[in-house]
Amino acid sequence: MTQSALPENNRERLALVLRQGGEFITIDDATSALGIGRPDAAKLLGRWEGQGWLRRVRRGLYAAVPLTSRQGEQIIEDPWTLVPELFDPGYIGGANAAQHWDLTEQLFRPVFVFTARPVRQSQQTIQGTPFVVRHIPAAKIFGTRTLWRGRVKLQISDPTRTIIDLLDDPRMGGGIRHVADCLKAYLARDDSDPKLLIAYAERIGNGAVFKRLGFLAEREGGPDFLVSACAARLTQGVVNLDPGQQSTKFMSRWRLRLPERWKAEIMAND
Repeated sequence: MTQSALPENNRERLALVLRQGGEFITIDDATSALGIGRPDAAKLLGRWEGQGWLRRVRRGLYAAVPLTSRQGEQIIEDPWTLVPELFDPGYIGGANAAQHWDLTEQLFRPVFVFTARPVRQSQQTIQGTPFVVRHIPAAKIFGTRTLWRGRVKLQISDPTRTIIDLLDDPRMGGGIRHVADCLKAYLARDDSDPKLLIAYAERIGNGAVFKRLGFLAEREGGPDFLVSACAARLTQGVVNLDPGQQSTKFMSRWRLRLPERWKAEIMAND
């Protein structure tokens, strides 16, 4: 919808609301900036949306439409800035964090988010951007760092937490092949910390992490401490190396089911 003329008094009111909210505005921003009740604020934001001055991101959340924007054009230049508004408490992680910390050169279009908010759909499209969202308990939000994107403050997993998250759910990193490459890059860094990897994995509390980490660290010639620490923490039960692949070959040492190609590669290298 193209922007219609906005009377001067409404332009001033909109400017007040935008100063209050920043990148994104809510009904509460309008009530605070204008001193009006929530029903009136909701109607006002809806009217400005109808006039083309705002675009609805989610129910009760709006973004200002630039004067130069064309009808139907994507108005949010940096989708990461949506994360604090939509998923706080939470953080950007997975493949996005791996790329941010130079653990990979691959670029992924989806935004990978870990959040303590209830998640109805793990895959969502917001303002034309796909989001892959995983719910985790609030107590397991740790190992993050602050990142500023313009005026928006958000959280991103640190390099060690990024690796642990990828091992916890390889689908958040584009599959186990890519996860293995990220782990190899991590272990080659000057600031890699195998002891912290173990500590983070213990806090996550998923035995599959130790199985995948031990197997991949051993395969990549990782530190002996890391391999032995994982072996000492193996839990009962067998898990798939990659939940996204059919795995039928059993590796007893790490209690893993491997895809056929992985098993063939291991036998070829023995």
